Amino acid sequence: MPAPHPYAARLASIPVERHEVGVLGGTTAYWVYGPADAETTVVAVHGFRGEHHGLEPVVAYLDGYRIISPDLPGFGETDALVGRAHTLEDYVAWLDAFVRAVAPGAVILGHSFGSIVVASAVAGGLRTPRVILVNPIGAPALQGPRGILTRLAVFYYWAGAKLPARAGEAVLRNKLVVRIMSASMAKTKDPDLRRFIHDQHDTYFSRFADRDVLHDAFVASVSHDVSEFAARIAPPTLLIAADRDDITPIEAERRLAKQFPDAELVEIADVGHLIHYETPEQAADAIRRFLAPSGDGTR
Repeated sequence: MPAPHPYAARLASIPVERHEVGVLGGTTAYWVYGPADAETTVVAVHGFRGEHHGLEPVVAYLDGYRIISPDLPGFGETDALVGRAHTLEDYVAWLDAFVRAVAPGAVILGHSFGSIVVASAVAGGLRTPRVILVNPIGAPALQGPRGILTRLAVFYYWAGAKLPARAGEAVLRNKLVVRIMSASMAKTKDPDLRRFIHDQHDTYFSRFADRDVLHDAFVASVSHDVSEFAARIAPPTLLIAADRDDITPIEAERRLAKQFPDAELVEIADVGHLIHYETPEQAADAIRRFLAPSGDGTR
C-alpha cells in the first residue's frame, strides 16, 4: 500500500500537463506545472536514478511559477539517448536542446546529479537569467564523508553492468539495495515522512531504461562535480545546501559558493541529501526570495 503523500493536497491545487518533445533523436517526456502565463518559468532537472516526481514536493510550494520538469534520458518515461553513451557531455547536449525547444530563456534548476548537468550546460553557453542548484555536488564524490560507500557503489554499478543480463538487472533493481540507499540518505525522524521517502524510492528508483544507461549515468555522476564549472557560470546562482549532506559536506559547499562570480548560499539545517523530500518548503522559500524582482520575497 502506497505511503500517504504529505504534499499531495498542495500539488492537487496546481495545474499540471504531461507533454513530449523530440530531442536528439529520442522522445523526452516532461511535465508542466502552474499557470501558462506565469511571469517566471523554471526548468527543473532531477538527480541520478530519480525522475520528475522527486522534485514535486518543491513544486508544491512554488505555486504561481511555471515549472517544466523533464525525466532525464534513460529514466522515468524518457527514452534513452540514441547512439550516445550517456556521458555528462551527452546529458548536457540533451539539456541544451531540450531548453531551446521547450523553454528558451528559462531559469534552470538542478538537483544532485542534475546540478552537475545544469552547471556544465550553463558554463558551456546555455542561456539563462538565473541558476538554482539544490544539494549541489560541490566536490568529488569519492572524497566526501562517505567516500568508502561511494567506492562500494562504484563496484555495485560495475558489477551490475558486467554480470549476465538477467542477474545484472536483478542486482540493480534489488528492493533491499534500494531501501538501504533510501535509509542512508533520509535524516528525518518523522516515521510518516520516512515511509513516504522509502515509498518514493521503491516506486521510482528503478525506472531506468537498462543497466548500461544506469552504469553510464552513475559514472558521469561520480566523475564530475559543480566546482569544475563554477567559475564560468556568469548568471546569478542560488545554492541550496544541507548541513548533513553525506555526499558533499557543508564546508565544501561554502567553498564552492566562493568559486562563482555571483552566488548566494542558503544552508538548511538538520537535513541531508533529500532536501526535496524533507524540507521542500524551506527550499521553495529560498527560491522565491532569489527569483523575486524586488529582492524582498515579493513578486
